[in-house]
Amino acid sequence: MMKLLRYLKPYRVAVLLVVLFVFLQSLSDLYLPTLLADIVDKGVVTGDTPYIWRIGGFMLLVALGGAACSVGASYLSAKAAGGFGRDLRSRLFAHVEKFSLHEFDKIGTASLITRTTNDITQVQQVLTMMMRVMVMAPLMCFGGIIMALSRDVQLSTIIIAIVPVVALIILVVTSRTLPLFKLQQKRLDQLNLVLREHLTGIRVIRAFNRTGHEQQRFTEANRSLTDTAVKVNRMMAALMPLMFLIVNFASIAILWFGGMRIDSGAMEVGDLMAFIQYAWQILFALMFASMMFVMVPRATASAARIQEVFNLQPDITDKPDAAARPNDKQNAVRGNIEFRGVSFRYPGAEMLALENISFQASPGEVTAIIGGTGSGKSTMINLIPRFYDASQGSVLIDGIDVREMTQQQLRSSIGLVPQKAMLFTGTITDNIRFGYEEATDEDIRHAAEVAQASEFIGRMTDGYQSTISQGGSNVSGGQKQRLSIARAIVRKPSIYLFDDSFSALDFKTDANLRAALRPETTDATVIIVAQRVSTVMDADRIIVLDDGRIAGIGTHRELLDSNPVYREIVTSQLSEEEIA
Repeated sequence: MMKLLRYLKPYRVAVLLVVLFVFLQSLSDLYLPTLLADIVDKGVVTGDTPYIWRIGGFMLLVALGGAACSVGASYLSAKAAGGFGRDLRSRLFAHVEKFSLHEFDKIGTASLITRTTNDITQVQQVLTMMMRVMVMAPLMCFGGIIMALSRDVQLSTIIIAIVPVVALIILVVTSRTLPLFKLQQKRLDQLNLVLREHLTGIRVIRAFNRTGHEQQRFTEANRSLTDTAVKVNRMMAALMPLMFLIVNFASIAILWFGGMRIDSGAMEVGDLMAFIQYAWQILFALMFASMMFVMVPRATASAARIQEVFNLQPDITDKPDAAARPNDKQNAVRGNIEFRGVSFRYPGAEMLALENISFQASPGEVTAIIGGTGSGKSTMINLIPRFYDASQGSVLIDGIDVREMTQQQLRSSIGLVPQKAMLFTGTITDNIRFGYEEATDEDIRHAAEVAQASEFIGRMTDGYQSTISQGGSNVSGGQKQRLSIARAIVRKPSIYLFDDSFSALDFKTDANLRAALRPETTDATVIIVAQRVSTVMDADRIIVLDDGRIAGIGTHRELLDSNPVYREIVTSQLSEEEIA
């Protein structure tokens, strides 16, 4: 928790003012019972009406001053805590953006969402209270005891006796609830995970009639969260009544013994009234403190989860001496790609996903990668933009190891079309321009035409201004792929990476797209991962992968004549007439 408070530095002036205002408010609250006692003892008892009016007016001014300080403290504490929450969310989001795929897999998307939203909200709420209560509670508690002692030392022993009892109760409850608060946040993570999987996979769930199963999963996760929350709140619910019971008994004792002292002439009525008010001020101070002890454990658990994300450093970072060449014509990436003895193992995996991969791809050429499911095709693609780093060997672009380049420079030269087409909420124009912010409307239309997307865009009501729903749910799989391809084309990169991005297209659209793509990529390096032989057979170079190893490299005809793995793939897809 303390580590996160360093993000409060920009608001230190507001925090200091909150502390000052709360201090003044507490002083005014402590002073009012003394003024009331004076009115009763020196005004009401003696019948001195002018004294009553004079001290009463002064009490009103003190009360108004305390109210003004309370309003100022509330406003500034909310402003400072709100700014703290905003800055912390921004910093956490920026830090998460630097993560490699490994870090996302390690923490989990659902947990990252919970930590960025719910956990930061918990810390922000506690911070709002802390700025006021951490000054007010001890000041009101100890100040109330001192003021009570000034009125009657013997009667004050009742108040002094209940403070450690209440403090002990708070300590016991807090020590038992802290582990439960940590567990509650984990249960919330699990609920978010189940909910996210259900919403994103709703088509598959309904297609396989697994709605009941998913309902059961959600019910179990929801019940676990509810049971933990009920257990925590049951403990916390017992805290306030117990404190009220103790202080009410103390009030009865104060009235009983105070009445006896008034009868004996050792105490005045006004002093007893002030004494009772101080007792209740001490009670409310302890109540505020108990509220902090209720919220702080949960916020501490949330702060630890947030700090865990900050402590997790990305595996893939730019080296301090990384080659950051300016992106002008003379220094721009040309696109010569070389895999030199590359092997790769996913974190925690026992087997290599890629083993001893070596090949070259040059500008103006189309290099295709084909192989069975799980042979490592997408893994090879992911190593080029450094989504992962090679375990052994090197991936080089223009003779420079990609680990020696800045990620910004490397990725600015790549147009990637991922295996799973991803669209964002907005218009079609927004989604295509996502590849290049400065693209003109003409650039966008040209990219859509090359990607064979202009026809279906023209049939939509608003054309290029038609809205894309979340995740592209209002367009088909083939339309998603074509828009993703247009997004890469509009960037005009030096390297095109197509990761099985023609799979949802029919054969005619596939052929037309590749034919339209050829003139656009004459000076670029193109790497295509595909399952269909028809997509790769015209490539300048075909790499055949088998269980993470290169089984052959050559043209379609060369591999067909000499490579049994490739021949098996071809014969499983094409007829004898098509092969001939």
